[in-house]
Amino acid sequence: MSDDQPNTVGRQLRAMLPVSPDACVHNIDLVRGLVLVIQIDADTYRKESFLDDRILGPTIRGAWLAGADVTAAARQVADPRPLHFIFHTGHVGSTLVSRLLEQTGVVLPVREPLPLRVIADAWEALPLPESLLGQEQFDALAGMMLRFWSRGYDWSRAVVVKATSSAGHAAIPLLAAQPDARAIYMNLRAEPYLAALLAGANSLTDLRGHAPGRMRRLRARGIATPEPLHRLSPGELAALGWLAETRAQQDAVAQFPERVLAVDFDALLADIPDTIQRIAAHFGLEAGPAFRAGILESPALRRYSKAPERPFAPDERDRLLAQSRRDNRDEIMRGMQWLERIGGA
Repeated sequence: MSDDQPNTVGRQLRAMLPVSPDACVHNIDLVRGLVLVIQIDADTYRKESFLDDRILGPTIRGAWLAGADVTAAARQVADPRPLHFIFHTGHVGSTLVSRLLEQTGVVLPVREPLPLRVIADAWEALPLPESLLGQEQFDALAGMMLRFWSRGYDWSRAVVVKATSSAGHAAIPLLAAQPDARAIYMNLRAEPYLAALLAGANSLTDLRGHAPGRMRRLRARGIATPEPLHRLSPGELAALGWLAETRAQQDAVAQFPERVLAVDFDALLADIPDTIQRIAAHFGLEAGPAFRAGILESPALRRYSKAPERPFAPDERDRLLAQSRRDNRDEIMRGMQWLERIGGA
């Protein structure tokens, strides 16, 4: 990332913050009270699947700004667009939905922004004595980002933020702070979820990395797991992930039944045009017959959504799940049995 003449770049980005999504709040350092702002453009929002450190490079202009200055800039945001969210339990087509909603021509997609993870971690820590933030400070942080995410371009009629799966538990405070916002929460039944998670080359690393937070959130809900984390097999770790993220979805739907629409990934794939039309209507997007007719012709259905340069045939998911069910049969069974034990308890 280029930081030549940081004072000049910082002043320019500070001036852009209230008026343009090109000034993107990329990260928040709660310890130092600093905010990293980088300059991107509409094509970057459309192209990138992850607005995290993977987009940083030598050509990106950015600067760390004082948190107080960025907070003041957020209060100056004018002409906010309607803001909505895609939450999900992981590996359930959320990036695909985000890309299909782009075909309305009026949606600015914001996919997996790092500040949303900061907000989710801060929300989880809020009841704990070691929390860096109090309630008032957390509310200010969330309010700042909600205002920045609501900025749009001239053509933007709505902004749809797609969360990372581990940030789904932040749905409740974000929706509470933004009463006009709506959300979908994408999910999947347990067995295909386990098969999908165990299919990945880096699945065990991913499962182990997210497992401590997931177990903490389950215990905070009063759900005691029968074994400690270090004894869980890969299939049981996948089951832990399904249970933690599905409970987060259930909590959000229960809290905001009119504003959070649960979407099953297999049901989406069974009727893509109807489901996407229903999601667009839930978000208040004008999506006429031409939009519906063009959905099945979308390049997004023939590419891997998280890496559009990779072809992904319509039957590829079925093939991968079938292969995983053969290769991971025992672990899938262990995961399902673990869920049965939790249910019995």
